[in-house]
Formats: sequence, C-alpha cells, structure tokens
Amino acid sequence: MSLNLEPYFKKYEALVSQADKAFERVKNAYADCVKCEEKCSDCCYALFDLTLIEALYIHHKFIEKYKGSTKVALLEKANRADRRIYKIKRKAYRELQSGKNEGEILAELAFERIRCPLLNEKDLCDLYDYRPLTCRFYGVPTAIGGAGHTCGKSEFKQGEKYPTVNLDSVHSQLQQISAELLRDIKSKNIKLA
Repeated sequence: MSLNLEPYFKKYEALVSQADKAFERVKNAYADCVKCEEKCSDCCYALFDLTLIEALYIHHKFIEKYKGSTKVALLEKANRADRRIYKIKRKAYRELQSGKNEGEILAELAFERIRCPLLNEKDLCDLYDYRPLTCRFYGVPTAIGGAGHTCGKSEFKQGEKYPTVNLDSVHSQLQQISAELLRDIKSKNIKLA
C-alpha cells in the first residue's frame, strides 16, 4: 500500500511559509539585531527534536535529492550524530530517573552542541530549502515554555521587548498535522505525533 503524504506536506509547507514570513518581518524590523547570514552555522549545532511530519518531509526531500555515494556519506554522518545524541539523551533520562529537576536537565541540554549531518564542509545546509521550522526561526527571539531565547550571535538585548515566536504554538501545530496523519492511517502509535 502506498501512502499519499502530499495533503499533510501541503499543510506543513503552509506553516513553513508562515514561518519564513514571520522571520522576514522580524529581520526587516530589527535588521541591526538579526545576524543570520550565509555560512553562519551557529544554529546547525543546536540539539532539538523533530515532529513526525517534519521528519517525513525531510526524509522525502532527502530521498528526492540524494543518490549514490553522496547519499551514503550523508547517512554515515547522520548515524554518527545519532549515536552521540543517543548518549546525551540516555544520560538525561538517567538523571531524570534519579530525581534531577527536569528544568535543569533541559537547560543543560540547551548547551549541547552536535554538528548537523546536513551541514557540509562549506558551512552550508545540504537541504536548506527544506530545513525544519526550528532552524527557520533561529536568529530571532523565540519562547519555549514561557522562557525567551535568542541566538548567541544576535544583537537582541536582554530585558528589551521584541516580537517573539511562541515555539510551543508552532510545535502544537506540527503535532496536530502529525496526529491527523496517524489518525488517517489508523495507527495505534499515536505518541509518534
């Protein structure tokens, strides 16, 4: 059975379009603060998870774009990164089980740096046009769980008021698309959303 993911990808691409417009609005309004430029790869070392719809979309675009030895090399880089991430997450899980505060664990995870396997030798993203939403918002003020964040290279000043992207809301929308997909295929694994 072949699954048509196109309707879900269209919903995801609509969110991507909104994200890009929001980023551009902030970048245009605060051009002196947003320091994103080609070959700046600060965001390409951030550790974050993908929703199901993002993972499926990126996988689809990756399969379309890469073949042969290039594909194999990228998959090898991804496997190495995945092994490092697994160790970091396993350590965080053990700390949580031993009673360490979840907020402290998450704060420590924010300082972990893993090179994205899609970041090439020229410090450019090999799937830039299809990068996840978290990557698209990096460089402008965001909030997760009510806590504000900015890129360390930006010039946004602490305590000042700026337009801020609520990543909880963005992730909720991504999870909704993922949940619709799982519902439509009658999956029993609803936590994959």
